[in-house]
Formats: sequence, C-alpha cells, structure tokens
Amino acid sequence: MRSDLIFGALTHVKNRYELCQLASKATRKLHKPNTRVQDTTNDVLGRFRVESPVGAELASPVRSNRVQNRRAA
Repeated sequence: MRSDLIFGALTHVKNRYELCQLASKATRKLHKPNTRVQDTTNDVLGRFRVESPVGAELASPVRSNRVQNRRAA
C-alpha cells in the first residue's frame, strides 16, 4: 500500500511537504512512457525508503557552483 511507502520514506525526510516535492520531481525524471505514473511514484517512494533523497539533492548544487567558479576565473 502507498501509505506504507510514505511512512517508510518519512524515515529519511522529516517534512511531509519536502517529501512531496522531492517525490514529484523524481517521478517526473524517472517516468517512462507507456507506464503508469502511479507505478513510477510507488517505485520512487520505495527508493526513498532505502536511501535519503536529500543527500543527493544537496550534492548537485555544490558541483554546479564549482563549475561556475571555474568559468568565471
């Protein structure tokens, strides 16, 4: 059931609003044509249960700042 997936994902993300935002972004990125969006959302929540989505979200802006600093110099 989806409620079990949501409560499992809340172990890594404490704010429900943030979980909703991260899940919607990940669902849009991982969705494949000719599949149900509900199945993709369940897959995303299952992945969030296993590992923290916040750590991956924080790592990407740091890399982009480094690239911008190199271009400016």
